[in-house]
Amino acid sequence: MKMKRTQIKLLSIAAFFLILFSTSCTDDLNQVPEGSNQQSDEELFSNPESYKQFLAKLYAGLATTGQAGPAGAADISGIDEGFSQYIRGYWQMQELTTDEAIIAWNDQTIKDFHNHSWTSLDVFINATFNRLSFQVNSCNEFLRQTTDAKLDGRGVTGQLREDIKNFRAEARFLRAYSYWNLVDLFGGAAIETEDSSTEYHVPTYASRAEIFTFVENELTDLVIDLKAPNSNEKYRVDKAAAWMLHAKLLMNAQVYVGTDRYADAKNLLNKVLTESSYSTHSSYEQLFFADNDSNGAQNEFIFSIAFDGINTKTFGGTTFLTHAPVGGSMTASNFGINGGWAGIRTTSAFVNKFSGMSNDSRGNFYTAGQSLEIANVGTFTDGYAIQKFKNVDINGNPGSDASGDFVDIDFPVFRLADAYLMYAECELRAGGAVSQASVDNINALRVRAYGDTSGNVSAGQINLNFILDERARELHWEGHRRTDLIRFGKFTGSSYIWPWKGGVASGAPTSAFRNLFPIPSSALSTNPNLQQNPGY
Repeated sequence: MKMKRTQIKLLSIAAFFLILFSTSCTDDLNQVPEGSNQQSDEELFSNPESYKQFLAKLYAGLATTGQAGPAGAADISGIDEGFSQYIRGYWQMQELTTDEAIIAWNDQTIKDFHNHSWTSLDVFINATFNRLSFQVNSCNEFLRQTTDAKLDGRGVTGQLREDIKNFRAEARFLRAYSYWNLVDLFGGAAIETEDSSTEYHVPTYASRAEIFTFVENELTDLVIDLKAPNSNEKYRVDKAAAWMLHAKLLMNAQVYVGTDRYADAKNLLNKVLTESSYSTHSSYEQLFFADNDSNGAQNEFIFSIAFDGINTKTFGGTTFLTHAPVGGSMTASNFGINGGWAGIRTTSAFVNKFSGMSNDSRGNFYTAGQSLEIANVGTFTDGYAIQKFKNVDINGNPGSDASGDFVDIDFPVFRLADAYLMYAECELRAGGAVSQASVDNINALRVRAYGDTSGNVSAGQINLNFILDERARELHWEGHRRTDLIRFGKFTGSSYIWPWKGGVASGAPTSAFRNLFPIPSSALSTNPNLQQNPGY
């Protein structure tokens, strides 16, 4: 695991950059940092390593929450620092709102997610909106500091100049990823780039379609300067990651902009499958172990976020996803942690996706002392627990943090199994049938899950309903479910009901306007140009 330790150390060193290059707390996407100190800029960039360190901080922005570890100097104010972490906030909005996850806690408005009763005053929605803004602004500042004019003025030439070309493409990818999150969660807001003024200003509103077009154009352009698939350093993105993000955008184009782009998404996914050497790992369980950076799982990860129990301490990310689902009679040490937080479990609707599939290892539920049905949302033992993220290595040893607080599990944003299922879905939507290659790929996932061919399916069994359920079985708790349900027309309304949807034990239809989250009221008060989404 030496490579991971080296990379994480670089992320820690780079943390100080945002003190100079952005405001201490960015409120939302309608604000930008004030002009940075030019003398400090030039002093910092007199060290050639500073460019890579700054880039590392952009990647670290997906994992860390501030300048001082788990708490103490937060990037985002107005909420507990752990709740402001990028993946934790995104995960809550993508998973707690669905059949895959429900939470027992009473923290502020957290239960409103599953109830589909959130408002524009929601503190968790506001924190995620702010986190997206912070990440976009950080990427913008890196791009401002690496223009040709800046590099010429600093006399940057040779290999470093070539490396910075790659760095800039990666920064643009990370910005595009955050803008895609914004398009998916919130619709419209504002587009801020490296060309935007660094003086305080009130940006104009950009519609969902306008931001969609911006992201698509960025991905089409930036991929040229990314490294070839499988050729970049660990945790740094390559062309395959850009193809995946672009395919995600286009697969949901019918939802975002009312245009069918499945054929275009299929073409991008074909590049992922044929022009890269990513491969599925032999063990599903090990994909979510503490050593998933070195046990072979990393070969399946097209884009992942590094977490480390010593060097990226946070109460978000995979620390949250390991502690929060442990409670009741579960033994915390089996998960490589010092205790559970007794919060997250799942609904019977998700458990039923595995009905008649007792040999499917992906349905790794903890049932001892847990009831299948949820009578009381606030009682952890109501609802089966999910045993997915474990802070132990393949030999059962716990992660690097001896205290058992923080975990080493990397979070997979895009993995090859997802690409397999996306490609099959595009085939069904664009052509009406799946290819034999897709049948083989899906069965490869099922052989891994079952341990044999007993779960294999034929082309005739693979339809859109199968794909949606198989995505749940394969990708649950990885931040995909809300987007998937919306694309299939099953998130709101009455076409699919699960326990406690709409705040009712048996579930109830919810209004279609909840396919988008509201623009936070604080953002609207700061920028009168922004437009609230209908229904709020």
